[in-house]
Amino acid sequence: MNITTKPQSTFNLTLLAGVISMALGGTAHATTLNDVAQAVTNSTVKVNLRYRLETVDQDGVSKEAIASTLKSRLTWATAPVNNFTVNVEVDNVTAIFVDDYNSTTNSKTQYPVIADPEGTDLNQANIKYSGKNLTFVGGRQRITHNNQRFVGGVAWRQNEQTYDAARFIYKATDALSFDYSYVFNINRIFGPNDGVQVADWHGDFHLLNAKFKHSKQHQFNAFAYLLDNEVSLGNSSNTYGLDYIGHFDRVNLNLSYATQSDAYDSTKNFTADYYKAELSGKVGQVTLAGGYEVLGSDNGVGFSTPLATLHKFQGFADKFLGTPATGIEDLYVSVTTKVNGVKLAATYHDLSANTGGSNYGSEIDLVAAYKFNKNVSGLLKFASYDADELGTDTNKLWAMATVAF
Repeated sequence: MNITTKPQSTFNLTLLAGVISMALGGTAHATTLNDVAQAVTNSTVKVNLRYRLETVDQDGVSKEAIASTLKSRLTWATAPVNNFTVNVEVDNVTAIFVDDYNSTTNSKTQYPVIADPEGTDLNQANIKYSGKNLTFVGGRQRITHNNQRFVGGVAWRQNEQTYDAARFIYKATDALSFDYSYVFNINRIFGPNDGVQVADWHGDFHLLNAKFKHSKQHQFNAFAYLLDNEVSLGNSSNTYGLDYIGHFDRVNLNLSYATQSDAYDSTKNFTADYYKAELSGKVGQVTLAGGYEVLGSDNGVGFSTPLATLHKFQGFADKFLGTPATGIEDLYVSVTTKVNGVKLAATYHDLSANTGGSNYGSEIDLVAAYKFNKNVSGLLKFASYDADELGTDTNKLWAMATVAF
C-alpha cells in the first residue's frame, strides 16, 4: 500500500510535531514508559467500509457516468495519557466493478465528473490534549464549524477534506467558547494525487469561531476566516460574520450574515455579502423547513465558501460548487419524516442570480436512509437539476451501504 505524501506537507507536519514536543516538555517527566505501553495496549481500532454506486446523466456530456467505489478506513487511537491521545487514520478509495466516470485524475473526460479519485491517503495523524477548559489538536485533523457552510470536511465524498493545523478550543464559561485554528495545508477531496484539480492548498489560513449560548433557546456564533491561499490566489479572502440559532415553542429560526472581500495576493477585487434566513418546525411526524440564502456579487465576483461542505447546500446535483460571477439566490423548502424506521426527505430549490436577473434553474432532491443495526446502514439519494439560464439538465442517483465496527 503506497500512501501519498507531499514534501511541503511532510516538512510542516514535522515542524508542527517539534513544536508540540516542546510544548509538552513540561509534562514529559510525569509520563513513564509504562504509561505509554498502557496507552498503546488499551488503544482502539475502528474499521469503516463505505460502498457507493453513483450515476450521473448530464446534458452536454456524451456518456453517462457510473462509479462503483469502496472507501476503506482504518482508525487507530491510543488511550489517554495525562490527557493526551494520538490518533491515526488511513483511507483507501478503490473503484470496483465499474469505473466509467471522470474522477478528475483518470483522464476519462468523456464522462461527467464524479470526484472520487482512487488512492490511499493519510486522512488524520494528530496528537490531542483534552483539559478541563482547553482542547488542543496538532497535526492532520478533521475541522468543522457550525453547519459547515464556511468550514467543513466534505465527508460525503469518498476522500474527505482534512487540515494540517494547530487547533485550540477554549471554554471560557459554560456559555462562551472560542475555537481557533492555524492551518498551513488543506488536503482536498481531489487527492491524494494532483489531477485537473490540485490535491492540496498550501498557505496561511486562520479559522476563528466564537460561540455564545445565551440560553437553551438562543445561540450566537461569530466567525472570521482569513484565507491566504498560495496555490489558488483567487480564493484568498477575508470573511467576517455572525450566525444566530433560535428555538421557540414550535419554530426554529436560523439567521446568518457575513461580508467577504479580497485579501493578500488575490487576483480579484470585490466586497460581497452573504445572508440567510431559515424557519423550521414540526407538524406531527413531519418536519417542514424553508429558507432564503443569498451569496452576493460585486465587481463580477461572487461570494464564495471554498472550505465548506458544499454538497449540503444549493442542491445535491452540485451545480454550484463555485459561485457564479452574478452570485446566487436560493429559495428552498424541505419536508422530512420517518416511516417504519426509514428516514425520508424531499427538498426543492429555486436558484437565480443575485445580480442581472437570470433564472439559473430549479432542483428536486430526494433521500431515503435506513439504519439496519448499530453497524450497518443504507442510503438512496436522487437529485434532478432542471436548467434554465445556467448549466445543463443533470440527474444523479446514489445507492450507498456503510459497515462500521
